[in-house]
Amino acid sequence: MVVLLNLIQQFQPPLFSTTKSLSSNKSRVVRTSISCSSSSSSMYPQNKRLRFIDLPYLPTPQRNLMVDLVSKMETSLGSQLLPSSLPLDVQYFENESGSSQGALDIRSGTQDSTVDFILGSWIHSKLPSGALNITTLTAYLNNTTDAPRFLIEFIQSSPTSLILILDLPPRKDLILYPDYLTTFYNDTQLDRFRQQLVKLPEIQPYFSSSLYTRSVFSTTAVSIVIDCGTGGPDRMDEIILDDVSPAAKEMLDIWLDKCVCGGRDMEEQERVDLKKRDVLVNKKTLEIDLVAGLPRLFGPDVANRVIEAIQKYSLA
Repeated sequence: MVVLLNLIQQFQPPLFSTTKSLSSNKSRVVRTSISCSSSSSSMYPQNKRLRFIDLPYLPTPQRNLMVDLVSKMETSLGSQLLPSSLPLDVQYFENESGSSQGALDIRSGTQDSTVDFILGSWIHSKLPSGALNITTLTAYLNNTTDAPRFLIEFIQSSPTSLILILDLPPRKDLILYPDYLTTFYNDTQLDRFRQQLVKLPEIQPYFSSSLYTRSVFSTTAVSIVIDCGTGGPDRMDEIILDDVSPAAKEMLDIWLDKCVCGGRDMEEQERVDLKKRDVLVNKKTLEIDLVAGLPRLFGPDVANRVIEAIQKYSLA
């Protein structure tokens, strides 16, 4: 949900009063995209409680990619992940009218794992000028390693255009720690994914309006707008299948190989400082995005419930 509030403001005025304050701050949760496929939702009964992995509003290529990424994480990490313990009303949530729906899944890492938690979410909202869909999958590491985390997010408001964020956001200052830049970004040739994608005529760089959000990403981040115009949804499907999916899957492989088992030897004070940095990033990102954005779509009560659940993992 890196750009959730900005997108909501573009589509409509505030839906709810936000005078009721949201309790505590949140964590950096990029999460949720989904696209505007009208046929997907018809597969699900109206009374079915949807889950994150159902991804009911994503077109087939995006849904298959997200399912493949989740499956790869779960298979590779295996017993390092604990079962989800989220309440049912946080796993799936909606506003009173049913015009906004969302799902959230969080799985913590075991005590001996470098994984802090993995978070997946989607939001679908019917707005006056169209549907807004956001789907996010992100994996956080704890302070036993300083390696980057993994992030992919789809933000879509049209069948022919979407914003894609794909990155291994750093957890150290790349100027102060040049070996970090070399290990995780230069040696892995991570910038080649961005270079390959921006060569396509349908793709342009995307720049978040939040300078803070931009500062959280790596210098190799894939932050793009895919606009297929007259090529239509079929061309979008081709780009996802032929270009985005291979890049996302290879980046996940790099994260699993170099980051989950990577990092540098750290002194105890470095671990303490890293934990403080992680919490600050998570807290600030949530303030910028979810605390301001979710009440507009779901109302303060539902938003509070979801935000508090995320805070238990991201600010702990």
